Amino acid sequence: MATVALQTEAQVIELVELCKDNYRVRLACEELAKQILPGQFFMLRKPGSSDPLLGRPFALYDTVHNESGEIIGIDVGFHVVGKMTSLMEQLTPDDHLEIWGPLGNGFPQIQTKHLILVAGGIGYTPFVATSRQALLHKQYGDTEASQSSIQAEKASLIYGVRSHEFQADMSDLSDITELDIQVCTEDGSAGHHGLVTDLLLPLLTDSSPEEKVVFTCGPVRMMQAVAELCQKHNVKCWVSLETPMACGFGACFSCVVPTKQSDDQWDYRRSCLEGPVFPGEEILWGQM
Repeated sequence: MATVALQTEAQVIELVELCKDNYRVRLACEELAKQILPGQFFMLRKPGSSDPLLGRPFALYDTVHNESGEIIGIDVGFHVVGKMTSLMEQLTPDDHLEIWGPLGNGFPQIQTKHLILVAGGIGYTPFVATSRQALLHKQYGDTEASQSSIQAEKASLIYGVRSHEFQADMSDLSDITELDIQVCTEDGSAGHHGLVTDLLLPLLTDSSPEEKVVFTCGPVRMMQAVAELCQKHNVKCWVSLETPMACGFGACFSCVVPTKQSDDQWDYRRSCLEGPVFPGEEILWGQM
C-alpha cells in the first residue's frame, strides 16, 4: 500500500534559528506526519499568495509528538536563499503554510553494520529522522505502507560547513548518544580543517566494504566527491538530491536528473518521482 499525498494548510507552531541563515520551523499537520518517511519531501507555499507562485520542496527534518506521545506534525529545516525562504524566516506562531506531500521515495530499506551519513550545510536535516530510525529510536510512516526501514548497528554523521558561523545547533541530535558526529569546516574555524571526504576516507577503509552504507546530502559537488570516493572503495552510496522543482509530482519535468541506464545508455529521471534518493553510481555528475 503506497502513501497518498495530502494537501492542506499547516499552522506554524514555532520557528527556531539553527545558525546563520538556517532555521527549523515546526508545523501542525498530523495526517502527513503519520505517513512520511525519512528521505521523502513535501512542497510548501504561502497560502493566498502568488509571489512566489509555485511551491518549494523541503525534506523531512523529523516528526513531532505531543506529551502523550501522539504524532502532531513535522519539523522542517531550511536555509534562507530566495523569496520563499525569506518569507519563511518571518513566520510567527499561528501563521499558516500550504503543504502537500509526502512526495518522492525515501531512503532505501537497508540493514548494515555501519551507516555513514555525509552532509554539507543544510543537507544534514534529512539525517535527523534517518539517524533515529537507523538506531531504533523511532519509527516513521504507516508500517503497512512503509517501503523504507533503515537499521544499523552503529552510525556516523560527517557534517561539513564553510565556517563555524554556519554550523547548525546539533542539540536536536543530542539524545542519539550512539551517533558519532564529526564536524569539519573549510576555514578551520571548527572541527577538522578540510573537507568531508577527509573524514570519510578512514571510515570507508577501516573494514570490509560490505559492512557499511553511505547516505549523502548537500551541495552537488560535495555529493559527487562522496559518491566517487565510495565507488572507488566499493561502498554502496545513496545520494539525496536537492533538485529545484516546480510541481513535485512528476508532471512538469523541471527536476530531471541524468542517470546511467544499461548498455552505456543514459536517460533523464524525475527527482520528484523516481527520487530524490538515487544510487550515487547512477548519476551522471558531469551533466549536473
